[in-house]
Amino acid sequence: MPLPYGVYRADHVGSFLRPKVVLESRQSAAAGTSSISSLREIEDEHINSVAQKQIGNGLRSITDGEFRRAYFHTDFLRHLEGVQVSGQTGAISVAGFSPPVLAVTGKLAHPSPIQVQDFQFLEQAISKYGATATTKVCIPSPTMVHFRGGRKSISEDAYPSLDVFFEDLARVYQQELDDLYKAGCRFVQLDDTNLAYLCDPSMRSAAENERGEDLSTLPKKYAELINKAIEKRPADMKIGIHLCRGNYRSKWFASGGYEPVAEVLFKDLNVDAYFLEYDDARSGDFEPLRHLPEHKVVVLGLMSSKNAGLDDKQDIVARLQEAAKKCPKGLDQLCLSHQCGFSSTMEGNDLSEEEQWAKIRLEVEIAKSVWGEDLSK
Repeated sequence: MPLPYGVYRADHVGSFLRPKVVLESRQSAAAGTSSISSLREIEDEHINSVAQKQIGNGLRSITDGEFRRAYFHTDFLRHLEGVQVSGQTGAISVAGFSPPVLAVTGKLAHPSPIQVQDFQFLEQAISKYGATATTKVCIPSPTMVHFRGGRKSISEDAYPSLDVFFEDLARVYQQELDDLYKAGCRFVQLDDTNLAYLCDPSMRSAAENERGEDLSTLPKKYAELINKAIEKRPADMKIGIHLCRGNYRSKWFASGGYEPVAEVLFKDLNVDAYFLEYDDARSGDFEPLRHLPEHKVVVLGLMSSKNAGLDDKQDIVARLQEAAKKCPKGLDQLCLSHQCGFSSTMEGNDLSEEEQWAKIRLEVEIAKSVWGEDLSK
């Protein structure tokens, strides 16, 4: 079966290790000792470089490495009117991890495009190298505005009804996707921790007992929210979703198989591709893939971005073949990636850039051995 536009047999989640100079420039800008414009100039230079490296190492789905972000989600969400981000959001932590906190303090609005300028810069960066490639835009899933704080993090003055909150949240995402489409973007990946967190027994308990969520309806509510957010996209704009189990400095935060959300994930969610973490036993077995519809694909995150060592090629091939047995159309519905990006926060995982690219080259090599030289088929 043909792959959805923007998805490749050797794919990736999006983020790459930040060069030291980018980190230092971000630190300086956060401290007020240099300007935001000078930071952007340095980001531009290294985004050009990381685009070239992705292409040179065999990838065809190209991102900006998330070099313009401190965190995969807050640097996007803070641009929505009505969203307030507090805590550590711009500086490198020296005293330990202090995650930022989101709160909805007013009515949600989308005053201007958030990712369009970054998309356009990456498009021209890719065009320099004459490669056949897709510019992929990664943005946080709309569920990120709700799950971690729940009702308590959303102003009751602005939103006495959560139904209206979810409607407004979907609308601002519709507007961002419309802006991206008009700029030429044809593939967007939503990064979602929360459907994955709902697979973890302890996180399910916290959501139910500490935040008062109804776990019998919350996954469906999130599917409805995401579907509403993407429902107005034209047919030639494809949407993927990555379910993340945590990826801060090679640490993970959630475990548990996909079974608690599998039917909602595969049957209710109207996306074209799934990027699923499957790098170790904490993600469970492949049985949930039996729910995968015949027209969708899964990018299996069988390889690890969390450690410096190379995965075993034969083991990865064997696991691909094992997973294929659960899919209606077998290997045709599968692709390969690392379980997550290499730097979901600016600090990055515990490996070097050289080790990062060696892992990417191995992934491309494995994909070609399984599906052939043309990774778009």
